[in-house]
Parts: sequence; C-alpha cells; structure tokens
Amino acid sequence: MKDPREIILRPVVTEKTADAKEATNTVCFQVARGANKIEIGRAVESLFGVKVVDVRVVNLTGKQRRFGRFTGRRPDWRKAYVRLAAGEKTIEFFDQV
Repeated sequence: MKDPREIILRPVVTEKTADAKEATNTVCFQVARGANKIEIGRAVESLFGVKVVDVRVVNLTGKQRRFGRFTGRRPDWRKAYVRLAAGEKTIEFFDQV
C-alpha cells in the first residue's frame, strides 16, 4: 500500500472549490497521476479521519508557456473532487476560504 502523503499532493483552493464545499461538502486535491479513485478515497479517509462518499477524477494537460523567445511546458497533473459524507467535519485548511 502506498503512503497516503504520496497520493494526496496538495489541496486545490479556489472560488469554485469553496462553492463546492459549501453546496455539496466536496473538497478538491491535486493527486498523484498514477492514483486511482479507490486509493484516493482511502488516502483522504486515513489522513483526515473523515468518511468519503464519492471520488471524481480529472486529468489536466499542462499549458504551453513562453518566456521571451524560449518556450516551455507546464507538467500534466491530476485533480480529484472528493465528496464527504453528510455531517462530517470539514478539513481545516478549506475553512480559511
């Protein structure tokens, strides 16, 4: 079994995710590209001590970026929307939004 800290990389805190947290008790994380929904759900449950109901995953492609005449590319990444069970306590760093 992988370490949960290798699966959950960082929280994604935006206006859209703040609205989702208020409306449907859903939080958003950047996750490892090789992680599946089952691993993500178990990692969130073990790290934060909450009950997970549903996990949705989105693969995002990196953007092409330029700095003067030099071009580069940002890396591809994966985002997971995790819906918590009704009545579960919220995760602390999402309360600051």
